[in-house]
Amino acid sequence: MASDDRHDRRRWIALAIVMTAAFMDLVDVTIVNIAIPSIERDLGASFGAIQWITAGYALAFAAGLITGGRLGDIYGRKRLFLIGITGFTLASALCGFAANEEMLVASRLLQGAAAAMMVPQVLAIVHVTFPAHERGKVFGLFGAIVGLGAVSGPLLGALLTQWNLFGLEWRPIFLINLPVGIAGLILGRKYILESRAPKALKLDLVGVVLVTLGLLMLIYPLTRGRELDWPLWGHLCMAGSLLVFAAFIAYEKYKTRKDGSPLVELSLFKVKSFAAGIAVQLTFGIVMGIFFLVWTLYMQTGLGWSPLKAGVTGVPFSLAVSAAAGMSVQLLVPRFGRKVLQAGAATMAAGLLVYIWEADRYGMAVQPWQMILPLLVMGVGMGLIVAPLTDAVLSEVPREHAGSASGLINTTGQMGTALGLGLVSLVFFGSIDEEKLAPEAVGGAFAQAFENSLWWVAAVLGVIFVVMFALPARPKQHMEGGATEGGATEDVVSDDVVAEDGTGPLAKPETETETGPDREQQTQPVLSR
Repeated sequence: MASDDRHDRRRWIALAIVMTAAFMDLVDVTIVNIAIPSIERDLGASFGAIQWITAGYALAFAAGLITGGRLGDIYGRKRLFLIGITGFTLASALCGFAANEEMLVASRLLQGAAAAMMVPQVLAIVHVTFPAHERGKVFGLFGAIVGLGAVSGPLLGALLTQWNLFGLEWRPIFLINLPVGIAGLILGRKYILESRAPKALKLDLVGVVLVTLGLLMLIYPLTRGRELDWPLWGHLCMAGSLLVFAAFIAYEKYKTRKDGSPLVELSLFKVKSFAAGIAVQLTFGIVMGIFFLVWTLYMQTGLGWSPLKAGVTGVPFSLAVSAAAGMSVQLLVPRFGRKVLQAGAATMAAGLLVYIWEADRYGMAVQPWQMILPLLVMGVGMGLIVAPLTDAVLSEVPREHAGSASGLINTTGQMGTALGLGLVSLVFFGSIDEEKLAPEAVGGAFAQAFENSLWWVAAVLGVIFVVMFALPARPKQHMEGGATEGGATEDVVSDDVVAEDGTGPLAKPETETETGPDREQQTQPVLSR
């Protein structure tokens, strides 16, 4: 009994460690936006560099997510988690001590790449540490962490920037990761169980190179094009990215025929709801990438608000997202299905239209309390989408491919965010002529550019609403622990988990429901300390 108590205590400590790491990543995404104007002033950073400080992280994160997950399967999830959290902590230090914009951009790229090693291991570690009947409670906690990250990131960034601790201005937003990361590394080594899949699919290095190259060729010219007056090489680079993506698809088909270990399982796109869901995820990522950056620039550079004032203004939005997300999964989707997601897109677009009207009506005199209504409406709309979208996309995916499909959904969302951040050059900065802009006209120009950007975001949400018709009307449960076709509830503990000494199962499955060669990664990971 004492041994069981010790194991139970260890796994909950391990959960706290990986959840803290996930929280650190979520906060780091949102905390930077609120400090961007301060970074711009302190480093004299160009608009292109500002975009790369945010887009670079998203791009590196997106490009490495699938690779990070696969490396965890091959070399050990605990090992990759510790490598990732170490790299993330070191990169945070480099960001905090960056002497110029080039160093900060490079450090953010490194930080995103390290997060891509760390974050995929979180859910994998949960999967091998907790039996299926407990994972609902665990994933509920994870949802709360996501909501808390959305709320606390902007506020924490605003406070740290406003306080100007030790005269460091914006730098503490990165340096705060150091004690958290060091604690996670020390405790993770002690409490997290190692798990790996000796027979996992091989890493598709050619696929990694091709997809990363294609993304860089598409997004880099978008972020730098306006600054460089849209040179010919930029257009050629973006056109060439399509050829690289075509080569990637062709190679993945070849890789599938050769050894069945492609980076992306292309057969998933034959599932109508999955293909539509990927399109929704990509375009929704674009919406998020555009909105959050231009919103920050509008409030701080356009309206001249302090970071704290801007951060507090965003609290109603974050709270609405969290509340609506919980309601959508537990109450609304089981009853109304796909209509909930479509209502979310329509509601968010309605909030944007109200925001455009208010920004135009009140101009530079707009106050935070006047933004509460559109932000609440937008937050409710976003919450109705983000929580149930993954289940809707995965509902018709074969069970054996659920893991690959989930990783691809997350990667696509990050790619969309990076692309949206790149498009800010066109939809926001494209309407501002910096060279001819007098200092006293900056506020009005930024306010006008903000309104212009929101029209674009509303239009993209209209596209998302239409594409959502391809999602299943009533999402089914195909994930482990969901209902079977016969209506019985499965309680399957991963049969690839063995004890620390490698001698036997850590937990036996109550029912054998996924046997046979088609089960993805039907392997025997070894757990050790």
